[in-house]
Amino acid sequence: TDANAEKLTTRNDARITPVGKFLRRTSLDELPQLLNVLRGEMSLVGPRPHATAAKAGDDLYQDVADDYAARHRVKPGITGWAQVNGWRGETDTHEKLTKRVEHDIYYIENYSLWLDVQILFKTLYVCIKGSNAY
Repeated sequence: TDANAEKLTTRNDARITPVGKFLRRTSLDELPQLLNVLRGEMSLVGPRPHATAAKAGDDLYQDVADDYAARHRVKPGITGWAQVNGWRGETDTHEKLTKRVEHDIYYIENYSLWLDVQILFKTLYVCIKGSNAY
């Protein structure tokens, strides 16, 4: 097993069953996180949470992106600015992680209720389209 979540899921991950593929592609696997939102542990919109041992290449996330720690100024979200702008899915390279963190920081620095509403509507579109999810 991977208790520290060092090995994140990948596009052709053998651990994902056919049912799991459907749930992930349609983002239905995120629904249990609504309980975290109701308990006040997460927000609907915000930077997606990452496992503490997650790596981009061979480096821990916090060692790759300079502003990584700034993501923790707000509660993590079920969806976020990065996800609706194409940075959904794997963060296995420095570039992918850096782009995602840049989008997370943009969201934090430009937060507004209107931006949250836009993200929620874009999320519905992205989920229906099923892009970059596996």
